[in-house]
Amino acid sequence: MPVPGPSPAQSSLPAAAARFGAHGHGRGAEAVPAGKPALPTGPALPFGPAARPLHPVSPPVPVPASVPGSEAVPAPGGGAGGDLVAEPPRVAAAATAAPSPAPNPALERIIRGPSGVGTAGLFFTPRQTPPAAQPALPPTPELPAPPPEAEGRPIPGLYHHPVPEPDPARVAEVGRRIKRWAVDEVEAYPPEWEDQFDGFSVGRYMVACHPDAPTVDHLMIATRLMVAENVVDDCYCEDHGGSPVGLGGRLLLAHTALDPVHTTAEYQPAWAQSLLSDAPRRSYRSAMEYFTQAATPSQADRYRHDMARLHLGYLAEAAWAETKYVPEVAEYLAMRQFNNFRPCPTITDTVGGYELPADLHAMPAMQRVIALAGNATTISNDLYSYTKELESPGLHLNLPVVIAAREGLSDKEAYLKAVEVHNDLMHAFEAAAAELAVSCPDPRVVRFLRGVAVWVDGNHYWHRTNTYRYSLPDFW
Repeated sequence: MPVPGPSPAQSSLPAAAARFGAHGHGRGAEAVPAGKPALPTGPALPFGPAARPLHPVSPPVPVPASVPGSEAVPAPGGGAGGDLVAEPPRVAAAATAAPSPAPNPALERIIRGPSGVGTAGLFFTPRQTPPAAQPALPPTPELPAPPPEAEGRPIPGLYHHPVPEPDPARVAEVGRRIKRWAVDEVEAYPPEWEDQFDGFSVGRYMVACHPDAPTVDHLMIATRLMVAENVVDDCYCEDHGGSPVGLGGRLLLAHTALDPVHTTAEYQPAWAQSLLSDAPRRSYRSAMEYFTQAATPSQADRYRHDMARLHLGYLAEAAWAETKYVPEVAEYLAMRQFNNFRPCPTITDTVGGYELPADLHAMPAMQRVIALAGNATTISNDLYSYTKELESPGLHLNLPVVIAAREGLSDKEAYLKAVEVHNDLMHAFEAAAAELAVSCPDPRVVRFLRGVAVWVDGNHYWHRTNTYRYSLPDFW
């Protein structure tokens, strides 16, 4: 029987026995034993989690049970290029049409969605009646006003969905906290990289991708992991001293900050100390400690699996760089299914304060949805970062470059074909998500599908608006 309240019923799987909030903030009826082990640490340092207590995740803010009706309203048609075909039905519309032997109030509530601050982005068609006004997050007095940013221009013809502007108070608070974490706790960035860190606009990014996060603490779970992944990418692979030479050994050792080594007593201290030896490992270690405080064991293991996928993709791209091999388009797309954003939307339930049980997450249909979401957003990244990567030294592989090289097209023709590939992936993602929502109308499945779709939209929003990092080629 569904549990009343803002979140779906929790999993009954043994692997999910440690509910969200295992440190005293759980919503379930079961008591969770205290003393959940954290990753091993080395000697205390003047920075990092070893030098200061971890911040527990606050309990979710209750969402009012009464939500306005959500009759379907036709979505506005047309994209930035003005030539898009009518959009296929998205997850919410298909879920609403799901057959049910009897009315299910919990399912209807999940389909209607939450109505708190910033949750308009969780709906794929406008709601006819706006929700009752809710108090905004009070701004922290010490916060400066967020810097104004150019709106940016979406890629003409790119299939996407607009999202509401992220809540500015949350954006500012997340930005303040993540900079303090990156600089003070893990020493991820030296002072000379500060402008690049600020230009990353990670607060806007994460608030746009997770508008249903109950608290800023929940948002910080995703934000630390996102920054840690970028530290590894920058320092090991690309911008700041990265190299394909020896990448496998560096990634393996960094991965042990996520998936701890179980070795002998003699060698355990040396491994634990190694987690503090460079910025990528310090960042992974700290971000994972915060994450495992909020996630169930099943959610944490899911994330480790997706990070192993990511690292495998890094290694494939590095191997091609070492041998100066330009892959076939199909080979490149296979690599990008691994070297992509997948670890980010896969934690949308943890950030939302609930759990999609392991058996539901592992369904082949759900895995296809998540894979397509990661693939589409990664090709979007290829397109928005195209000019930035062309300006970097050496040959930087992205989909337009690979299409041009392998199919003999001009730069413009290859770029426009890459836009078509992205659009095909987006349509496939939405069709697969809608089909799953109808065939498995479990409230947790529907909510997770909505969360992944919102993450896809928020990811595009960040790329479009981040004019510090990205500019479009002059192909139109």
